[in-house]
Amino acid sequence: MKDITGLLGIRYPVVQGGMAWVAEHRLAAAVSNGGGLGVIASGSADADFVRGQVRQARGLTGKPFGVNIVVISPFADDIAQLAIDEKVGVVTTGAGNPAKYIEAMKAAGIIVIPVVASAALAKRLERAGADAVVAEGCEAGGHIGEATTMNLVPQVADAVSIPVIAAGGIADGRGAAAAFMLGAKGVQVGTRFVCAEEAVVSQAYKERVIAAGDTDTVVTGRFTGHPVRVLRNKLTREILAKEKGELSFEEFEELMAGTLRKAVVDGDVDYGSLMAGQSAGLVKKIQPAAEIIEEIASGMRGVYASLGDYYGQDGERICTEQAQ
Repeated sequence: MKDITGLLGIRYPVVQGGMAWVAEHRLAAAVSNGGGLGVIASGSADADFVRGQVRQARGLTGKPFGVNIVVISPFADDIAQLAIDEKVGVVTTGAGNPAKYIEAMKAAGIIVIPVVASAALAKRLERAGADAVVAEGCEAGGHIGEATTMNLVPQVADAVSIPVIAAGGIADGRGAAAAFMLGAKGVQVGTRFVCAEEAVVSQAYKERVIAAGDTDTVVTGRFTGHPVRVLRNKLTREILAKEKGELSFEEFEELMAGTLRKAVVDGDVDYGSLMAGQSAGLVKKIQPAAEIIEEIASGMRGVYASLGDYYGQDGERICTEQAQ
């Protein structure tokens, strides 16, 4: 199986999450220049906007980067064609099954990496021609599935022969090393990159992520079938209170409309949607994207070194003794 660095032409097996309103050309270019794979999020934007983002990113980096397509977006077909026309190197996808795009993208030389929340979908997309999959656990920020990263990653890794990228709750070298132990060949990181210097995110949003503890995220919208993990604030308290009553899907959508922009652009930390994963409690500072990647890589090396020091040449004997 080809590893992620070889597949994507990157130095470190770190992929930046395609976070709507956050993952624009400056962050994507900075991550790619730092040795990872930067990703431009299309979100619900149209093709003209994404085309501008792609071209601006090319002005900032000569390294590989990708575009994320939200399959349920009304502009998904246009953005898929844009990726082909602009010869984007990598496409990641989320919120749906991208099988209908894969053949044309691969014919154009694009590496296709869908985000999956189940082993069944991973197998289906491997058959459709996906080059790798991102197995994203419910610890992640934004829209989530039900399975945890710890359980999802090894089951997806067992189900497919293509590389698996682990996502959800990963923010440092310890989490990355754990993902590799579970069978992943790379990791996708989102929440920590919200606090990258290059992320055009309001200072107030970044400060809320840094101040977050291990229990400061909450999931809203489970009844809609599209749950979202965010930081607790006045908006989440209002939504969760209404969910105990008879909140309809339409009312939920009305409450949520424009709230991510409020958080990212306007810095409204009370009524903005502060999407963040459970790893927010591990984010301690604002720093350059390249420094974040280097810290993850060095942290992984530290974990592996400590394992070597512990087990040494007698590793098999120690494991046997502990099992008795």
